[in-house]
Amino acid sequence: MSGIWSRYNKLLDAQPLLTKALTSLTGFTLGDILAQKFVNEDGAPYDIMRTIRLGSFGLLLHGTTGHYFYGFLDSKLPGTKPVTVATKVAVDQFFWNPIFGCLFFGYLNAAEGKSFEDYKLKLKSDLQTAVMGSWAVWVPAHTINFAFVPPAQRLLYINSIQIGYNVFLSFLANKKVDVEVEVEEKKVE
Repeated sequence: MSGIWSRYNKLLDAQPLLTKALTSLTGFTLGDILAQKFVNEDGAPYDIMRTIRLGSFGLLLHGTTGHYFYGFLDSKLPGTKPVTVATKVAVDQFFWNPIFGCLFFGYLNAAEGKSFEDYKLKLKSDLQTAVMGSWAVWVPAHTINFAFVPPAQRLLYINSIQIGYNVFLSFLANKKVDVEVEVEEKKVE
């Protein structure tokens, strides 16, 4: 196991962006596989394209944006004093979290070939749930992250927790938009 850890750290030093993108690919892929295997109650067969969409989101967006966002956050708020950690958690949850949710639902919407109207309905239906659900997991997780995890290891730590959280995100992403939201939206037009 120490050999794998050593190789991971060497790759992280040599290619940090690629390593974090591949780590996120793994986390999102495993999260969706677990969601399809253990959470989905509709009895639908395993959907490989769904896993590819979620894995590619991890590879192309989560790993890359996480690399730059957390690097930026650490550069502007260095250190591990309690007030610094609390500020980082607040910035992450109140600013980055909703942006991440919009990116997540937008990417999947585009990957599925859905319309911009579908995207707006999905945001109206599920963004608040995703953001608030995030608080239960990520406020304590990021408190530990920003206080104790070395900056280079942050995305690995996040992705290890993200596997479980991705079960929730995968479920939410693939849940049908509430019909009442859709009907209300049409009444407004």
